[in-house]
Amino acid sequence: MISVKTPHEIELMREAGRVVAGILDVVEKHVSPGITTMDLDRIAEDYVLSQGAKPAFKGYGFDKKNLFPATICLSIDDQVVHGIPSSRKLEEGQLLSVDVGAVKDGYFGDAAKTFSVGEVSEEKKKLMRVTEEALQLGIERAVSGNHVEDISSVIQNYVEGNGFSVVRDLVGHGIGTRLHEDPPVPNYGKKGKGPLLRNGMTLAIEPMVNAGAYNVYTAKDGWTVYTSDGKPSAHFEHTVVITDGKPEILTLSNG
Repeated sequence: MISVKTPHEIELMREAGRVVAGILDVVEKHVSPGITTMDLDRIAEDYVLSQGAKPAFKGYGFDKKNLFPATICLSIDDQVVHGIPSSRKLEEGQLLSVDVGAVKDGYFGDAAKTFSVGEVSEEKKKLMRVTEEALQLGIERAVSGNHVEDISSVIQNYVEGNGFSVVRDLVGHGIGTRLHEDPPVPNYGKKGKGPLLRNGMTLAIEPMVNAGAYNVYTAKDGWTVYTSDGKPSAHFEHTVVITDGKPEILTLSNG
């Protein structure tokens, strides 16, 4: 069932979105060669708690024996999403995808951004640019009267037109009092298909784009998703609400 938010609920989601945007801003300041992904996770958790919020990802999962152990997901190069923070140090030339979530006053925010670690290759620069531009194009289609796959199709067409591929096994989603709500928001599809978009709907739109093929696999840790061909991947995400017929981004940078 698709949840339509009241004006009061949207205000609460704006606050959760502000916290999430702040996490990305704080983490970005510390992304550099030599820092560990565990260090970045600690920085993120300190910020979340300072804002009177809680990490959305820590303890999340369907397998009670393997819940996500950290505050944020940190995925390097061919890791698409859900990378677990560790003692691994960032290295010059890598891509780092940072996926963050927070819950405040019972409402969730979710966003992601891919950063370059120092100087990266031209291909990686293009991959980041195309993924972020695809996200913006998708958000522009999140208007009342459109359908979910109007978002999906424009993302797919733009990404594939630039020589990359969109991950099929993972999709965006509705969001609100739960981190993942209906409807699913794929990054591929056909214009005019899927549920009708209405005022008050809140969506996490998140293209995951591979430099090579779209095929992925999950590592033995049960979380980290890798590209099957070992090529790099990028991930950008915003939480948006449809209000007055148009999309409003709730997780814009505070900077």
